[in-house]
Amino acid sequence: MAELLEGPAAPLAVVADKAYGSRAIRQLIADGGALAVIPCKCNAREPIPHDAGLYRMRNIVERFFCTMKDMRRLATRFEKLSRNFLAMVHIFAIRLWIN
Repeated sequence: MAELLEGPAAPLAVVADKAYGSRAIRQLIADGGALAVIPCKCNAREPIPHDAGLYRMRNIVERFFCTMKDMRRLATRFEKLSRNFLAMVHIFAIRLWIN
């Protein structure tokens, strides 16, 4: 998780599901200067509020990856070079956006 927070541009928010709702992960995200958008588990003693609107937008990203897996060329990674694979992802995204 720490590797995701490091990089040229620090994230403004980290959106994750309930499995990543531990105090240690939330603290790691806060130390990185980002907002943790993680709902609490139903059995949490102290519920921590989250931005429900931002969490709802996570569904758009999940649906993109689910649809991308339907494209056999991307799911089985026919393109072995990373630049060719990235080009195929771009072509897929453009095709999805047009439709």
